[in-house]
Amino acid sequence: MGKTYLMIRVRVPLDLHAVSCNGSGAFALATPLRVRDLLSLAVREALGARAPADKFARSLRTTLHGLSSGRFTVDINGRLFGDADAVVVCGEVADVRFFIPSRRPVTHTELA
Repeated sequence: MGKTYLMIRVRVPLDLHAVSCNGSGAFALATPLRVRDLLSLAVREALGARAPADKFARSLRTTLHGLSSGRFTVDINGRLFGDADAVVVCGEVADVRFFIPSRRPVTHTELA
């Protein structure tokens, strides 16, 4: 694994449509999302709600390109993802960590 350079905690939206269609409260506790949607929430959180739409779009496009080109991987609640189309199931909040590939071993003290 690489060295962490950014961690963002995002609130995961409740999928009310899935809850109502399936009649199951399970979707109220855990929401399936594509990694790209979670990255969109993380970029919005990092930039702030008042960031201009064009800046948000550029930042999201750059983030998705970096993931697809392998410049970094994403750890979401302890699971590594390198594909923006992968699906992850999240509770109320998700911890999104970005890892840069490392050429040398990284010690635990460097990650802190």
